[in-house]
Amino acid sequence: MNVCTFNVNSVRARLALLLQWLAVRGTDGATEIDVLCLQEIKTVETGFPFAEFQALGYHCEVFGQKAYNGVAICSRHDVSDVRKGFGDAAWDAQSRIIAATIAGVRVINIYAPHGDVRGSEKFNYKIGWYKRLLAYLTEERNTTEGIVMVGDFNVARADMDVFDPDVFTDAVIAMPEERTALDEVLALGFTDAFRYLYPQRQQFTQWDYAGGAFWKNQGVRIDYVCITGALIPALRGVETDLWSRKRRPPSDHAPVVATLDLYV
Repeated sequence: MNVCTFNVNSVRARLALLLQWLAVRGTDGATEIDVLCLQEIKTVETGFPFAEFQALGYHCEVFGQKAYNGVAICSRHDVSDVRKGFGDAAWDAQSRIIAATIAGVRVINIYAPHGDVRGSEKFNYKIGWYKRLLAYLTEERNTTEGIVMVGDFNVARADMDVFDPDVFTDAVIAMPEERTALDEVLALGFTDAFRYLYPQRQQFTQWDYAGGAFWKNQGVRIDYVCITGALIPALRGVETDLWSRKRRPPSDHAPVVATLDLYV
């Protein structure tokens, strides 16, 4: 089963490219995307292009927001026990988390806040959101062993996850407080699947639009697939697929695809 996380930076703006990419992957059963987790869809549920995904065999669950944020899970297999948001109106005013059970595995899709400089309102919101995520994941961990948590975490875990550590010294996405917040989440029993398989490999998932950053490989790794220990034996690979980032109009992110030996 191939599980993908992709910050599309507007599902409607990226729809034609996204559908083309899914069709290209779908020509080979080994590379076909079984579960597609989208972030920053930037639309409410009524504006989501359900029909286009259905035509490719996907059922989609959406937790959207007008013009900002928003997450979705699209699956080629049966979906159950869908949970949209934290269940807390104050936090869920920004649509940033959705979960569902697919093939006996709990799939959690998140879009963490970007944050801002230390001490700002957006910085405090981001750190507070991660604290709320800890409570949410503690609940989920109490109900199931097999969890795949994916998304745009808006944190580069280590210096090797940015193109120039000097540029990112105490900068947004690489501040010590942000890295600690993500480390606390992983400490609940999650493994960064890419780093587990490739301890020394540098591979970015997001590049600014300006200055040809993608072509200069001036990127960061902030999109992750994280799995609980029960799923580590099933992990076969993690790749960042650059096909869509090389075409127009691209998202500033590239999809990350994890392959797990799970069958339905």
